[in-house]
Amino acid sequence: MENNYGSIEIRLNELLKKKGLSKNKLSYKAEMNWKQIDNYCTNNITRLDVFVLCKLCTVLECKIEDLLVFHPSETK
Repeated sequence: MENNYGSIEIRLNELLKKKGLSKNKLSYKAEMNWKQIDNYCTNNITRLDVFVLCKLCTVLECKIEDLLVFHPSETK
């Protein structure tokens, strides 16, 4: 049922590689727990935290659309 609305992909892993940052370095710079960073990297998040997204965009100097991608549902 949830797939009827599409999905959000978190591209944190790709951004880290592009910026040359490790999860540990991001964890330190964004003052976040390493496991939380790892969950965002593996798209293992059920609820997005707006404050966390703001932290990530600020530390990575990126736009929200660099971090999140919406994939529409294939079924209408």
